[in-house]
Amino acid sequence: MLTATLSDYLLQRLDRGPGKPVNRQIYRLVRAAVLDGVLSEGLQLPSSRDLARQLKLSRNTVIYAYEQLVAEGYLASRAGAGTYIASTVPDQSPALAPQPQAPAERGASVGLSARGAALVGGAGAHSVQWGAFLPGVPDVTRFPNVIWNRLHSTLWRRSRPEMLSYSSGGGHLPLREAIADYLRVARSVNCHAGQVIITAGIHQSVDLVAKLLADPGERAWVEEPCYWGTHNVLNALNLETVPIPVDADGMTFDEANLRHPPRFIFVTPSHQYPLGSVLSLSRRRKLLEFAAANQAWVVEDDYDSEFRYNGRPLAALQGMDACARVLYLGSFSKTLFPGLRIGYLVVPEALAGAFATGVSELYRGGQVFTQAVLAEFMDKGYFSSHIRRMRILYARRRQLLQDAIGANFGDRLAIAGGDAGLHLTLLLPDDCDDVAVSAQAQQAGIIARALSRYYKHKGAAKKGLLLGYAGVPDELIGPAFERLAAIITRHLP
Repeated sequence: MLTATLSDYLLQRLDRGPGKPVNRQIYRLVRAAVLDGVLSEGLQLPSSRDLARQLKLSRNTVIYAYEQLVAEGYLASRAGAGTYIASTVPDQSPALAPQPQAPAERGASVGLSARGAALVGGAGAHSVQWGAFLPGVPDVTRFPNVIWNRLHSTLWRRSRPEMLSYSSGGGHLPLREAIADYLRVARSVNCHAGQVIITAGIHQSVDLVAKLLADPGERAWVEEPCYWGTHNVLNALNLETVPIPVDADGMTFDEANLRHPPRFIFVTPSHQYPLGSVLSLSRRRKLLEFAAANQAWVVEDDYDSEFRYNGRPLAALQGMDACARVLYLGSFSKTLFPGLRIGYLVVPEALAGAFATGVSELYRGGQVFTQAVLAEFMDKGYFSSHIRRMRILYARRRQLLQDAIGANFGDRLAIAGGDAGLHLTLLLPDDCDDVAVSAQAQQAGIIARALSRYYKHKGAAKKGLLLGYAGVPDELIGPAFERLAAIITRHLP
């Protein structure tokens, strides 16, 4: 119950300093007093004229506060009867009253579903997204901002309403055409623009594929080790992920697994993540034959195949598919910059219409204007030129990192996956705790992901560190690795 008058209550709390609107202060103070029970239900308030006089304010200032409070239900105004504190107590029967919650078990996430708790608990994204030696991140400082800004400004001056609305039909058609043209030439992908679906990146592409082509409980083969994001997206959709070991020739096939065909087979055939092996031609053919015979979908993640440093990039698996069982995933996160959040999905022609509808229904896509800028960027040749320049830069940085590894360890430690991509994997002895090395490196300001974290079956996990070199300036690679080498050395047997 308010013991003093409303004007006294407000006068004690109002701040009349510059930049602090008094009308908003009155509104907030009265609202708080109602919610805290300081102003009780049914209490009549002074008229706006009287309160304005008592506070030495204009009447409009008080009217604004009163009208906002009435609109939100804190006050009630009746003609001829004045303004009162409204009832804000919710109608609630004892049966619906909140029940006391049992104390959460240690490590449990209060309020999350079992699926949500598992997703959050197994999160793989790093809190830091730049620096030595974060894998999978390009040198965003080398992006041609001047060219991009010029294209952006030109398009903005002649933008149309549909470029500022939701996207439909699978994305901006000129971008889909540009992507199809690029993939046919650079990756030997058999496709036309109608088969290209624009997404927000690999994660959304995987989510879309799984939602449209699988039901909960179905099986998906994934490589062992595998990118953590694939596991997390599939598990969040209640699909069973079955880890299939990889070796120097990519995903292996044994009779036990072949007897239980999955709904999906997720592969990174051109540059296995994270070990870097290439799926051999014989295994590519066996995979495609098995998928066709068992009506399984092959999902090809071609995440960084543009950056191969010994010879031309390898042709995509999709180009060998004669039975329309491969869905091809790609994005611009590695070639341009991750914050762009534009990816693409090439689907068999029979699925194109359903996927164009599905991506719109599930995600209500936008960024049409940004897609238009990217289409211009590709059509005018800037995209291909940028990749050529970055391939040269990354090849040099890869060599600098390999030289630093050799200078510190000689041939004591092997390197995997150094022929392509934006990272290499430094293999460690089986009895070396790569998780501890990674944690201590992070304390020293260095990001080195533990290879064993990428295995579902920890007992079979190899030990090592994923080292990204693309985003590290040349002159920092050697010094940064020397600091990391000192930490590694302390853990070697």
